[in-house]
Amino acid sequence: MDLTDARVLITGGAGLVGSHLAAALADDGAAVRVADDLSKGDRKRVPDGVDFVKADLTDPDDVAEAVTGDLDMVFHFAAYTDTNYDDDRELFEANSAMTYNVLERMREVGVSNLAFTSSSTVYGEAPRPTPEDYAPLEPISIYGSAKLADEALISTHAHSYDLTAWVFRFANIVGPHQRGNVIPDFIEKLLADPDELEILGDGRQEKSYMHVSECVDAIRHVVEHADDDLNTYNLGTRTTTSVTAIADIVSDDLGVDPEYSYTGGDRGWTGDVPKMRLSIEKLAGLGWEPSLSSHEAVRRATRDLVAELAPENRSDAA
Repeated sequence: MDLTDARVLITGGAGLVGSHLAAALADDGAAVRVADDLSKGDRKRVPDGVDFVKADLTDPDDVAEAVTGDLDMVFHFAAYTDTNYDDDRELFEANSAMTYNVLERMREVGVSNLAFTSSSTVYGEAPRPTPEDYAPLEPISIYGSAKLADEALISTHAHSYDLTAWVFRFANIVGPHQRGNVIPDFIEKLLADPDELEILGDGRQEKSYMHVSECVDAIRHVVEHADDDLNTYNLGTRTTTSVTAIADIVSDDLGVDPEYSYTGGDRGWTGDVPKMRLSIEKLAGLGWEPSLSSHEAVRRATRDLVAELAPENRSDAA
């Protein structure tokens, strides 16, 4: 699909990936509309010149306002996490309702192209590196279960209702505007107390981290070059970074030397997958690979976020 001068909607477009994609597409001449309920996103992240609709996508009327027949494509990035809902059932039902509403409205008005942000959590605890055709998919978190259910809904529409879909299974995406994840959490903790840092689990959890700028580049490349009815791609890096290594990078950037305290166990929280690395051979075969390693993505994201959260604390050595 050619995104040049396209008319697109980005749900969740005030969030991390959505806001960066909105800026990139708008800069290249696309007509971009963002729909977001601002429960996690920030209106200030939506670029100037981009149409904004405040919308609760669990409400079909709000979806009808956002998804109109003049669109060429919908990027459905809106999703709730456990920071939005403590109740697992509410989280699952809200995410599934949003995806179902978007798909049904697209079908109603004749919009036939959809990109969707799924997650590595659909794989559960799988062998590494995990390819897209790994089975059975056995998520161990409600969030992962909801993403897998969303993928099933999209598959149904792709095979039965003339939808072309691009499904992206993300590694951990990091970068500017991010909040509520390990890097900004560590920064905020160390700004409050530079002498001690609590780390969830044993610190040996090891995952792939990808910078949001490269994530956006990869999404655009896949949408423009993959043309099956249903296109599923992992987005990540070939390398991984441990939680303790992230703590080291953040501490170094802030110029502090805290004592680490661990909460214990090999998981940071219930449903956490301690080890994750996705195969990106399919992505590479399509002609795109990340230029940053996982460590490099973490370090760049740390610099981005320190500059946002506490520019006066930047270390010259970072």
